[in-house]
Amino acid sequence: MEEEQVAMVHPVKRGYALRLSRPLPRHLRDEEVGRLLKVIHDRRDRALFMLMLRCGLRVEEVARLKLAALDLRRSQVFVHSGKGAKDRVVYLSDDAYEALDQYLRVRPASRVKEVFLVDKGRCRGQAISVRGIQKRLEHYARQAKLKVSCHQLRHTMATQLLNADAALVTIQDLLGHTRIKTTQRYCRVSNLKVQRDYYQAMAVVLQRTG
Repeated sequence: MEEEQVAMVHPVKRGYALRLSRPLPRHLRDEEVGRLLKVIHDRRDRALFMLMLRCGLRVEEVARLKLAALDLRRSQVFVHSGKGAKDRVVYLSDDAYEALDQYLRVRPASRVKEVFLVDKGRCRGQAISVRGIQKRLEHYARQAKLKVSCHQLRHTMATQLLNADAALVTIQDLLGHTRIKTTQRYCRVSNLKVQRDYYQAMAVVLQRTG
């Protein structure tokens, strides 16, 4: 009976799927970021995960990243034909720059244009695949006793920037979102900024009103 009542209140037309709101990706807390980075000692792996955590690159973008796209002199990375065929520029934080520089110093000489190479096995010297990157993160997540995906690293970067008062349009540009609406989803989980803004504004209101 209850199911029939629900169906009456929320009818779904034949041929249409019921659209449920997508769950928001979970972001890592600062303490969890520290735990994850603490177990990543391999130079290649640290560099590729820092590009997600500090630059907001998608796992596919890291796997396809070419050496020619790196501009270390300006601490910039050119992301070509990202999702939606949208090119963009991202910037290297000091720790991301250091991680990438350390990897490039030991990266084997190769004709392969991609930055990140497989370092062992029969595919050694070839560009690392998306699944290869995901498996490496799964390995480190077990060591750090965390549940984390590559997309959560990108989401963590966006949330941390928002909580540090970065403008939403800036985050949109860095993530390569075509629509600001996509970026606005982060606001729904970034309560720290909302809380801080509220108390700062309310303090001004109370002071003004006595």
